[in-house]
Amino acid sequence: MPVKTVQVTEKILASNASVAAANRAKLDAAGVFAINLISSPGSGKTSLVEATVAALTPGFRIGMINGDTSPAALDAERGARAGATAIHVNTAGKCHLEANMIGLALESLDLGALDLLIVENVGNLVCPSHWALGTHATALIASTPEGSDKPFKYPASYRGVDVLVLNKIDLLPYLDFDLALFMRGVRELNPGVSAFPLSCRSGEGFEGWIEWIISGIARKRE
Repeated sequence: MPVKTVQVTEKILASNASVAAANRAKLDAAGVFAINLISSPGSGKTSLVEATVAALTPGFRIGMINGDTSPAALDAERGARAGATAIHVNTAGKCHLEANMIGLALESLDLGALDLLIVENVGNLVCPSHWALGTHATALIASTPEGSDKPFKYPASYRGVDVLVLNKIDLLPYLDFDLALFMRGVRELNPGVSAFPLSCRSGEGFEGWIEWIISGIARKRE
């Protein structure tokens, strides 16, 4: 008797897309600009959240949804201390956030009291790129210590993002990082992507990133 194959992955992704659309509708109705941050572990993703919140408050009201594979809410606590209204999502070991997780977190946020929502995804450059969450933009945070070959090794992640942040440029004098090679890989995969080399530690290059966010908030308000 032939064995029937059930395309579980396709069904799960289709269901996820439906929930993501509902999330987007809620954000749109509230006039909230939402960004999904993806990166490998150690890129400085939470440091970027902290610096971004510090630069935008008190002029803008910011929420944060932090996803992690453990119940420890360390990164969410850092976001809260910086001034964001923070929600921690324990993915129970899953290597990425999914739309239903974001939907549950949105129920705990007063969207009418927010201008910006930052979603800090699980540190991983493989799984998160396949799962829509309902955010308006996806930002990939790379960092110089990771090496200049990452666009070539993780093309799906680099190809699908709206903005690229290259963090820790203050370390360039001490690393064997080929910036030209890195940017060539980025542009080949994603020619129109906005790119912001910066340092969360020194503040160098941070103005462009902040201006990009403010323009997104302004578009959503309109």
